[in-house]
Amino acid sequence: MPTEEEDFDPVTYAGDIRSEVPAYDQLQTAAISAARAAVGARVLELGVGTGETTLRLLELHPLAAVWGIDASAALLDVARARCPRARFRVGRMQDALPRGPFDLVLSVLAVHHLHALEKASLFQRVYDVLQPGGMFVLGDLVLVEDPADVVTEIDGEVDTPNRADEQLAWLREAGFTAELHWRLRDLAVLVARRAAQANTAQR
Repeated sequence: MPTEEEDFDPVTYAGDIRSEVPAYDQLQTAAISAARAAVGARVLELGVGTGETTLRLLELHPLAAVWGIDASAALLDVARARCPRARFRVGRMQDALPRGPFDLVLSVLAVHHLHALEKASLFQRVYDVLQPGGMFVLGDLVLVEDPADVVTEIDGEVDTPNRADEQLAWLREAGFTAELHWRLRDLAVLVARRAAQANTAQR
């Protein structure tokens, strides 16, 4: 997959992503299904792309106020046209996130571009911008042990996924309770919740 900073071709993006990730729509459905449990109307999306996840989210929560970031200005132009109520800006997940606070942070097929330490850092920053009781839903490519489960080609440079259990551990270190919500071969949805009352002693 191309790097998150690269300007994908918005015209071919939908076909390209489904070619590279055959279970793309199933992943989207699973991530949005997990987001049903979110309470509140303020949402941050990481890696907006052309707004596919945003559209599905707004079907589920039509009154939600959605903020989003993506490194590709070209894709965000498409997303703005498809989701005019959402507030999108060019940004990298390695940088400071919008301050929030948010009730839900959602990301589909973006975080696997980060290296391990960057993922751990992101998870801490996501925790910090969530309301107590808020939820983080992460749908993404993961490393798997069984070669038969490897469906998506990765290059190890631009695509740097980690195992689901590693990411669950980093989420818990950030202060979340976290669980594997769904998995299909080398795709997974992780759900992490911030406690309703912050446990400052834990941190």
